[in-house]
Amino acid sequence: MNSEIMKCKRCRLHETRTNAVPGEGPMDARVMFVGEGPGKKEDEKGRPFVGRAGELLNEMLLHADLSREQVFITNIVKCRPPGNRDPREDEKKTCSEYLSRQIEIIKPRAICTLGNHATSHFLGVGEMGKRHGRTFQVEQMTVIPLYHPAAALYNPNLKGVMKEDFLSLRKILY
Repeated sequence: MNSEIMKCKRCRLHETRTNAVPGEGPMDARVMFVGEGPGKKEDEKGRPFVGRAGELLNEMLLHADLSREQVFITNIVKCRPPGNRDPREDEKKTCSEYLSRQIEIIKPRAICTLGNHATSHFLGVGEMGKRHGRTFQVEQMTVIPLYHPAAALYNPNLKGVMKEDFLSLRKILY
């Protein structure tokens, strides 16, 4: 599927990308992390969460006794929106087929949504302040909304909240 994503031209995002970012991790991962879309560094390298937000995600994974090598990390859209704008509804809808197939193949025990866009994709609404760190059952999947690491880079007060949520994630998984 990665090669299909790398060649995808189903929406306009392919016109401005450097690299598509299909996601990475073991195909039998217990946990899948889903963000909004690739940023500048991710577009350059073709890998998810490799910039500053990725460094913070790696740090937070340690609080849940996890490492990048144990989880699958992907995004709703697989190509960077120009100017780092929010992905448009038609772009999210077009790319959601890839995400659905990834979930079908990997069959994660839990899907951790990172931020409002990913959370609203699964729950129909974001509202992170009300939902972060809690578990929701959606079509036989456990969905756990978490703040996006970039949010904690902009608002350092969220870093402590994220740490607590990742500590809770450890309890859910083990």
